[in-house]
Amino acid sequence: MDADALGHPVIDADNHYYEAEDAFTRHLDPALGPRCVQWATIDGRRYHVLGGRVSRAVSNATFDPVSKPGCLYDYFRGNAGGVNPLERLRDHEPIRPEYRDAGARLRTLDDQGLAGCWLFPTLGMIYEEPLRHDPEAVCHTFRAFNRWLRDDWGFAHADRIFAAPYITLADPQWAVEELEWALGEGARLLVMRPAAPTTALGRRTPFDPMFDPFWARVDEAGVTVVVHAGDSGVSSDGYAVDGFAATFTGGYKPSLKNFAIERAVHDFLLSMVLENQFRKFPNLRVASVENGAEFLPDLFRKLRSVDRKMGGWFTDDPVDVFRRHIWINPFWEDDLASVVDWMGADRVLFGSDWPHIEGLPRPLDYLREAKVLAADDRRMVLHDNVRDLSTPRPRRGD
Repeated sequence: MDADALGHPVIDADNHYYEAEDAFTRHLDPALGPRCVQWATIDGRRYHVLGGRVSRAVSNATFDPVSKPGCLYDYFRGNAGGVNPLERLRDHEPIRPEYRDAGARLRTLDDQGLAGCWLFPTLGMIYEEPLRHDPEAVCHTFRAFNRWLRDDWGFAHADRIFAAPYITLADPQWAVEELEWALGEGARLLVMRPAAPTTALGRRTPFDPMFDPFWARVDEAGVTVVVHAGDSGVSSDGYAVDGFAATFTGGYKPSLKNFAIERAVHDFLLSMVLENQFRKFPNLRVASVENGAEFLPDLFRKLRSVDRKMGGWFTDDPVDVFRRHIWINPFWEDDLASVVDWMGADRVLFGSDWPHIEGLPRPLDYLREAKVLAADDRRMVLHDNVRDLSTPRPRRGD
């Protein structure tokens, strides 16, 4: 399918930046550095130090040089050619301006044929877990991070680049305060990881009543909450080495870690429905981004099983509730026709994961996958759904 034949614009629901080297420190009190984020040089290479521990979650936290966009495309396509991922990852290039500069990114969107994009962290999605032992430090870190994000990207640049401030629930009051700040700065969406946060009182479900003030304010404001893949602290229970090191470090082989992303979002979204969160806050809109979609049939089966066994717990079909309030961005290599069958075309989002290594080399390479859809369904997936979620929908007065 040719992009010119589409007849409508395309908005990418999963783009990323590579953080500036001072993204976590520009607005951080240096006295808090040992508890939060610092830089260290070890054997000539620069590393982030998180809470006093050197992080090797990525091989080069400066991102200069960096692996090329979509360099693992053939591998994730099914690897019919026997691609060695390690060789592809070692094919580096200098960091591009569009990875860190909003003006350059706009020009890249034009070149890529995109009307707009949602923009998410890279390192920001994996730094809450290593700091979970110190909830106060988590909040300091991401307050500083969000101010950097406002400085360098804004939250609705040219009404085309919608960067999402990162929200942690490590402190319920902090979450409300940060939400109010983000709304005041014009944020159209928020991003968090699919995980039960560690608070001063220990780990709690994100749907514990202690977080109700946060969810109530989101419900009132009508902004979209994006639950994006990251380091959610999913344990392999001894079957594999835990931690968010690069997938192919020291070679590669299959293990339970291959499924950690899907497990994390499965548990988050399932718990959200089981806790009747959408009955409490009926204006919530949640988008699952870069978590895949193959977990959906199992999740729906579990919801229907609970509904049969505990009659009256849900006031409506829980699968219908899920489909009303949750949008799914499948992995680009997922079977799109099946995802549309499970969710409905009005609840599916296109996202390329550009410029990450496991994403698409160019976002509109996805048209190869989207050609299986009817024209109206394709337009919803590629444009209309993302556009609608990018516009806050404040709750109507009672």
